[in-house]
Amino acid sequence: MKDEFANEYALKDKFIAIFWLLVLTFLWGLTFPIQKLVLKEEISPFLYNAIRFWIATFLSALIFGKSDWIRGTVLGIVMAIAYATQTWGLTITTSTKSGFITSLYIVIVPFFSYIIEHEKVRKLQVLGFLGALVGMYLLSGGISGYNFGDFLTTICGVMYALHVVLITKFSKQVSEYSLLTPQFFTVALLNTLFNVFYRSNGNKWSFSMDAILVATFTAVTATIVAIIIQAKYQKVVGSNVSALIFVGEPLFAMILSVLILKEHLTTSQTMGGLLMLASIILGVLNISERQDGWIFAKKKQE
Repeated sequence: MKDEFANEYALKDKFIAIFWLLVLTFLWGLTFPIQKLVLKEEISPFLYNAIRFWIATFLSALIFGKSDWIRGTVLGIVMAIAYATQTWGLTITTSTKSGFITSLYIVIVPFFSYIIEHEKVRKLQVLGFLGALVGMYLLSGGISGYNFGDFLTTICGVMYALHVVLITKFSKQVSEYSLLTPQFFTVALLNTLFNVFYRSNGNKWSFSMDAILVATFTAVTATIVAIIIQAKYQKVVGSNVSALIFVGEPLFAMILSVLILKEHLTTSQTMGGLLMLASIILGVLNISERQDGWIFAKKKQE
């Protein structure tokens, strides 16, 4: 009876974690149409990132206090490299290719997860990752003519994958709140420095009130709240299941772009979205398996 209660309690925790990670992917997906809708003026991407993360740094320091500067700085460096290579790569390659290559971090996560946490990929997860890969290809329209911008974006995807796994690892060792301020500070500082060397046709330090408002919104929702959710709940389900749930980011971005920006989808994009939805479901179904020392399986029915 005691073991059965423990199993059901652990399973409940997993479903709660899945719910909040889906909320996280919604917040990430929301940033795409919101930023495209509001940020119409020319602004240096590095400056925008710097403003967003300086705001996040100030708010998190004000609210959460004590920080783990070693682990937080490591996370910040990885995240800053991801943002920088994505931004730089986007100036050389197309947005379609950038979106697809960046989203490949989802299928890179299992490699880092195995190396760093010794977490093995389950059968349902393999199907989920394959479905996600095909779905993202159909959603983005595919890629052709691999160039230096694509290479930079590939580095971005690798860094995002590493960031996911490191958050899972570090949040098991220290409080998730202690990772916030140093991580945001590092990203803000490095993006500020990157902007010094950024070549812009106009004033690379200019910004508008709209940029401040959007940066504040994304700093609170897609940065502070998102990282708290990530650090608090990734360790409950593991990096691999989390990565499959994160397939929802481009899926939510697609749905919200249709609703907010009135964008239209092709048949292949719709098929890609359905495949990605199936991948998320496969990731959720995987919670019935044993992983990371947790017992998730319900007692089998006789």
